[in-house]
Amino acid sequence: MKRKIITTSDGSKTIQIEEWNEQYHSIHGAIQEANHVFLKHGLFFYTDIISNSELVSESQPVSILEIGFGTGLNAFLTLIEAEKLKLPLNYVGVEAYPVQIEEINQLNYVELISTSHNAVFEKLHETPWETPHDITPLFKLEKQQKFFKEIEAKDKFDIIYFDAFGARVQPDLWTEDIFKIMFNALKENGILVTYSAKGSVRRAMQAVGFTVERLPGPPGKREMLRATKLSV
Repeated sequence: MKRKIITTSDGSKTIQIEEWNEQYHSIHGAIQEANHVFLKHGLFFYTDIISNSELVSESQPVSILEIGFGTGLNAFLTLIEAEKLKLPLNYVGVEAYPVQIEEINQLNYVELISTSHNAVFEKLHETPWETPHDITPLFKLEKQQKFFKEIEAKDKFDIIYFDAFGARVQPDLWTEDIFKIMFNALKENGILVTYSAKGSVRRAMQAVGFTVERLPGPPGKREMLRATKLSV
């Protein structure tokens, strides 16, 4: 399928699949969307739980699973915030079709987010797949090339960034079967955040056991979803 680099409304670039009229990130702002959905309502929400609850241990690194590693934008932003928070973090990014380095080189995330992290952004993409690597002293990354339905993790992750292509073009990625895999992969009291707010997605999450809340969405979207695997 034909792909091209486009500029979103906040000036950050993303990749568009022309045949689907679908982008890796929101056309209303790639960086804005990532910060709002995955950082604000994912990472920061969870670290607040760590600070204010005895249900979550502060002694272990926070474990994040990203569904759709894509351009590495979510991982890059998360790494920078982990540094600021002095938060040890294990990050697993799953992607069936990795983005080509030629495309990565056309993105402007380092320029817009932090030029001092240029080497780190390159390292996120240059490290081999299927093996954990220390990107920084606080951030360990493992990239896995597989389909989402092949994930077999059980009670492993604190946070899931669910950033798959939209249900309009890939409805099979937003089913009860997929969300059951996500539910199983999370630890008790773990959370899943996604930009989607479709009713069918919310119902699929609830059907497998998640407690789901609607939250204000990023620019260009009215709502988003956060799902929690509550302890029994």
